[in-house]
Amino acid sequence: MVAFIDAQTIVTAALAHARAANMPSMTVAVLDAGGALVAFAREDRSSLLREKIARGKAAGALNLGVGSRSLARRAESHPHFVGALTALAEGNLVPVAGGVLVRDAEGGIIGAVGVSGHLPDADEACAVAGIEAAGLSADPGE
Repeated sequence: MVAFIDAQTIVTAALAHARAANMPSMTVAVLDAGGALVAFAREDRSSLLREKIARGKAAGALNLGVGSRSLARRAESHPHFVGALTALAEGNLVPVAGGVLVRDAEGGIIGAVGVSGHLPDADEACAVAGIEAAGLSADPGE
């Protein structure tokens, strides 16, 4: 499981990455392997749906065991299937980049990070920066 201290590091570093890149207001959610929220931050002026989007990106990655970049590709090639998965997940699956699995040293999934606020690739870069700052491995999908 993502430790609380690691989750705080992830959020802080992800937001620092966004600020260094002059991105708009961001939202970051860190979930443990069971999908429980461990850490969360929404910057001032981040739009209201960003929380659900960030959590949906992270939860979707956990629900299917792949980073949301992989889910985005699957959505392009199999839109009806991903639509059905989204319905089954009761909206806890957002198939765009920005949902990144957190892996331990052995490669096991210990959580996921979802970021929302900018373009998907930029959101993903923030998540990866946060995870790596905590000394963990980021898996955004292929």
